[in-house]
Amino acid sequence: MAKIAEFRDIPLDDLVIGQGQVRLRDANRDINELADSIDKVGLLEPILVAPAQIPGKFEIILGQRRFLAHQELGRKTITAGVLNEHINEIEAKVLSVTENLVRRDLNRTDLIIVCTYLYKQYASMRAVATETGLPYEKVREYVKYDRLIPELKELVDAQGVEVKAALRAQDAASTEGQPDPQEAITLAKEMSTMSGAQQKTIQQAREDDPTVSVEAIIEQAKGGGKVTQIVVTLGQQIHASLGRFARTEGISIDEAAAQLIENGLSRNGYNTNGDIE
Repeated sequence: MAKIAEFRDIPLDDLVIGQGQVRLRDANRDINELADSIDKVGLLEPILVAPAQIPGKFEIILGQRRFLAHQELGRKTITAGVLNEHINEIEAKVLSVTENLVRRDLNRTDLIIVCTYLYKQYASMRAVATETGLPYEKVREYVKYDRLIPELKELVDAQGVEVKAALRAQDAASTEGQPDPQEAITLAKEMSTMSGAQQKTIQQAREDDPTVSVEAIIEQAKGGGKVTQIVVTLGQQIHASLGRFARTEGISIDEAAAQLIENGLSRNGYNTNGDIE
């Protein structure tokens, strides 16, 4: 485990931004405000660096924005804690995402990228959640981003459509194996404003009849003809178990209850119309 060997002022020219930095976008956003703060009160917390693979250089592990603010101010040096050894990219990304979550909300795209990267290293969404401190359901959602077709990734990045809604839209648009990009985009935009139950209605309608038009299933879901809300009283232990199931699946408690009821009916021989099969 790398440890801080010393604190000292390091020339900015001797620093490189490490590959482990999680903030890949908007790193310069509001940098003038941070620069003004540093100019008035000084650097309240040193950055963290490690020996780089380039001789004589140091890699920034934590403090990319503080470094950029010093550049903005025209400073020549910055105070840094220096680790006693080089650390790998995985360790650097974990440190970076953890610190940035404490300091300020990260760009969602940055979180998607780092969660996908760490998942490929750990092969476990639970491990990514544990290491970064991110909620498991969010890690699960971000990792699934990698499944999206390019058109939906662009929609998620540019318009803030939720990954979960985009994935459901992609599945609903995959009537012939490969998703139709235009249908997927139309569905994703509409489904992003719908409840989980309405989104599921669209998926089910397309599964039941792949030839039904996108416009028709959207209208059907908005009409809510097939969605009925019920109130169920649960014991404390059952409610807690339902909550754990919902968190594991990355869905709401309402969606979890609906899914379990539907599965139970199916196992007992009831089809979606409520008739005995």
